[in-house]
Amino acid sequence: MYQFNREDYDKRMEWYRQARFGMFIHWGLYAIPARGEWLRSTEQIPKEEYMKYFYEFDPRDYDPKKWARAAKNAGMKYVVLTAKHHDGFCLFDSQYTDFKSTNTRCGRDLVAEYVEAVRAEGLKVGLYFSLLDWYHEDYPHYADRNHPMRGNEAYSDENRDFNRYLDYMHNQVQEICTNYGKLDVLWFDFSYDDMRGEKWRATELINMVRSLQPTVIIDNRLEVSGEGFGSLAECAPTPYHGDFVSPEQIIPPKGLTDKEGKPLAWEACVTMNGNWGYHGTDRFFKPAPMLIKKLVECVSKGGNMLLNVGPDAYGNIPPQSMEILETIGKWMRYNHDSIYGCGACDLPKPDFGRITRNGNRYYFHMFENTIGPVPLIGLEKDKVKKIRALSTGYEIPVSTSWVHSDYPDIVFADLGPDPVLPDDIDYVLEVEMGE
Repeated sequence: MYQFNREDYDKRMEWYRQARFGMFIHWGLYAIPARGEWLRSTEQIPKEEYMKYFYEFDPRDYDPKKWARAAKNAGMKYVVLTAKHHDGFCLFDSQYTDFKSTNTRCGRDLVAEYVEAVRAEGLKVGLYFSLLDWYHEDYPHYADRNHPMRGNEAYSDENRDFNRYLDYMHNQVQEICTNYGKLDVLWFDFSYDDMRGEKWRATELINMVRSLQPTVIIDNRLEVSGEGFGSLAECAPTPYHGDFVSPEQIIPPKGLTDKEGKPLAWEACVTMNGNWGYHGTDRFFKPAPMLIKKLVECVSKGGNMLLNVGPDAYGNIPPQSMEILETIGKWMRYNHDSIYGCGACDLPKPDFGRITRNGNRYYFHMFENTIGPVPLIGLEKDKVKKIRALSTGYEIPVSTSWVHSDYPDIVFADLGPDPVLPDDIDYVLEVEMGE
């Protein structure tokens, strides 16, 4: 009988809760048609037609050192790459399939190069692995609601052996847990309908993973998908529970707690535009200031943000994404103390922004200025040791103005006469409290 060990769990989660910010990379054959990573399913493309991208795949500019450098410069602490997405194409040299990067014109084990590059930048290494596989003959075709050949009578599920597929899938997970050194994150995707939990032989799978990678952090999608919280949230963890909840394309409105009200580890995975994989006509990129504020929102609610990039067919992160990463990185260089190691606090959310906390330091994130001195509601006046502008270390005095004399119990910070904040994205006040 599996017994959840809180001490072991907290130990392996320590770096992850400190990191708060990571890069997701969706990349594969689907970068060539450039209509999103699900196109084989959404357009119901037969395997034979999809294979033209396999024969064409030759990313001449692939240089994971550039990806890792971009992540580090943006202030990210870990990176997660799609080793295999739902189309079944492997970016690693699997001995169990011919449908892999080493058999393309590219001829390289792209995962091997990636893990080396990410480690060289001092970042934590993550690999994404799809539980689905639209290439494998034993994965359900006709009756599966996601398979490209769903409902197509020429693709009956008769004579397909799902256990044979599971053997294959488990063998591939064993490969990525064995051949690429220490993994920090293993990101499975995803469960749906009756395809969840023991349907994947999940206990067996996780026992194998934990024997090979005892400290790896695993998401909760052996049980759920982008929606759903999993068994850890129910305070009845299965052997294959997720170490963190993985809300997709949404930040939980109030953060996340388990059934008993204790905080849950979670990570919002978010695209920069509307697609995970490279999309040639999707130019609806979220502005960098918005993403900075959303990162702050995640941390203020006790969560992480995993921000996605979708490199193009040649292996380049799109220029719009690079510009966004550079802007985020510039802000992070001066304000990272308000992100790393921080989490939620028990103070009310201010009208002007958000609050993150690390021990006795409270970080008031100002997305806009106030009329008059800034109210730091919830702080005890006699315990405020100092207030500083985080980006410069500049002293911010406690205000003594008469304008707030009607509110003697509230601490007000005096930013001076300029109504325009020094940082028009997020100006951070660091408040150190005494005992």
